[in-house]
Amino acid sequence: MFASAWAATGFYHATKPVPPGTSVASAPVSVAAGDVRFLYDLNSVDGRGRRIVQQQIFDAVFAVIDRARDFIVLDYFLINDDRGAASAQAEPPYRPLSTQLADRLIARKHALPALKILFITDPINEVYGATHASAIDRLRAAGIAVVITDLDLLRDSNAAYSGLYRLLVGWWAKDGAGPGWLPNPLDEGTEPVTLRSWLTLLNFKANHRKIIAADDGSGGLVGIVSSANPHDASSAHSNVALEVHGALVADLLESELAVAKFSGWRADWRPPSLYSASAGGPLTMQLLTEGAIRRAVIDSINSTLPGDAVDIAMFYLSQRDVVETLVQAARRGAAIRLILDPNKDAFGHMRDGVPNRPAATELVRQSGGAIQVRWYRTHGEQFHTKLVAVKRADRVWIMLGSANLTRRNIGDFNLEADIAVSAPLDAPVAQDVLRYFDTLWRNDPVTLREYTADFPTYEDQSFGRYWRYRLMEATGLSTF
Repeated sequence: MFASAWAATGFYHATKPVPPGTSVASAPVSVAAGDVRFLYDLNSVDGRGRRIVQQQIFDAVFAVIDRARDFIVLDYFLINDDRGAASAQAEPPYRPLSTQLADRLIARKHALPALKILFITDPINEVYGATHASAIDRLRAAGIAVVITDLDLLRDSNAAYSGLYRLLVGWWAKDGAGPGWLPNPLDEGTEPVTLRSWLTLLNFKANHRKIIAADDGSGGLVGIVSSANPHDASSAHSNVALEVHGALVADLLESELAVAKFSGWRADWRPPSLYSASAGGPLTMQLLTEGAIRRAVIDSINSTLPGDAVDIAMFYLSQRDVVETLVQAARRGAAIRLILDPNKDAFGHMRDGVPNRPAATELVRQSGGAIQVRWYRTHGEQFHTKLVAVKRADRVWIMLGSANLTRRNIGDFNLEADIAVSAPLDAPVAQDVLRYFDTLWRNDPVTLREYTADFPTYEDQSFGRYWRYRLMEATGLSTF
C-alpha cells in the first residue's frame, strides 16, 4: 500500500496541470528594430593572463529602475550575498549585485513613495526558510512587496524522491526555520541550516526566471529578460539578455502576476493598461516560458534546410529531444556550432563535466563530426549564457533568457522565461548576436583574447559518465 501511494503521488505531481501563467507562448508582436537591444556580460582573459570583465546587463536593469514612475515587477531566481565554497571566497566577487539592486529599488521607492514594486524570487535565497537574505529583508523593510514562489504547485522533476518527500516530509516541513546542524549548501561560511531545508532542496525545483518589467517613465513599457542573477557569487559569470519595449512587456507582466498570485500574493493592483505601443516593424517578438521554450526551439531547428545554420551558446545542453533534433538537422546539411560551458566550476566546487561533456561527445559522434563544438574558457566562473540562433537565407531566429536546454528547464518543471525574436539579417539585434557568437567562436587575434577552446580539450568518452548523465537527466536526480 505504501509503495502504491508513493508511486501514485510521484506520478501525479510529475504530470499534474501546470499553474496559471506558465508554459506560455504569447502571440507574436511586430516591433521596430530599435525596440530590441542585445546585452551581454563576458568574462575572459587576455594574452597576458589578465582577467577582463565586460558587464552590461545590470547597468541596463538599474537604468530601467531609475526611469520607472508607475510600477516595477522583478522576478529573479537568486538575490543574495552568499559566496559558495570556501575555495571560491579567496577572491571577492566582482560586484555585490544583490546589495546594488536592493539599494537601487529602495532609493527609487523613497524618491517615489507611490511607485508600486513587486519582487518575486525563489525560496532557495532563504534556504527554504532556514536563514535570512539581507537584500530580501531590506526590500521588505522598505515597503516593497516580496513574494516567495510556491514551488509545491510546480510539477516534480525528481518524481521518485519528491513522491516520498510529499508523503513523509512535505506536509509538515513547510518552513526550514529553527536550530540548524547541517552546512549551508549555498555558503559554507554562514550559520548551519536544518534537515528540513536540505530535504526540501533535494526536490531540485526552482523559479529560475530572470526578468524585470516596468513603465519607462514616458508612456511606454520596457522589460529585460536575461540569464543573469543579482547574486554576488554569480557576478563574474558570462550572461546574455534582451531589452525589449512595447506590447510584449504586457505579456511578461501577465505571466509574472499569475506566478505572484498562485504564490499567495493578494494585493489588488494591476499595472495601468494605457501605455503607448510600438507601431510595428520588421521584427517579431514572442514570450516563451517553460515547455513552450522546448516546443519553439525544436520546431525552429526541425525546420532547417541545407545551408541554414544553428548557433547555440549554452550553460547546460542535455535534453534528449534537443540532442536528437540537432543530430537530424546536421544530417540534413544544416551547419551547427555549439559553444558550451565545460561544467568544471560551481562556486568553488570542481565538477566532472556532466552533462555537457558526454552530451557534446555524443552529438559529435552521432553527427559524424558535422556538429562542431567549442568550450568556453572559464576561470572559476561559469559560461552561464543561454542563447539559440537559427540563421536562414535572409532572417535569423534568436531565443535567449533563463532556460538551459535540459529536461528540468524546458519540460514544464522549473519556471523559466525566454524571448524569441525573428529579425532580418541586417537588423541591429541580429548583427549584434551573430557578431557576439562569431567573436567567441574565432577568439580575437587583435586583443589576444581566447574565449573558447577546441573540442578535444574537454572531450569525454567515458561510458560511465555518459550513462550517469542519461540517468540523471531522465530521473531528475540532478541539479541540471
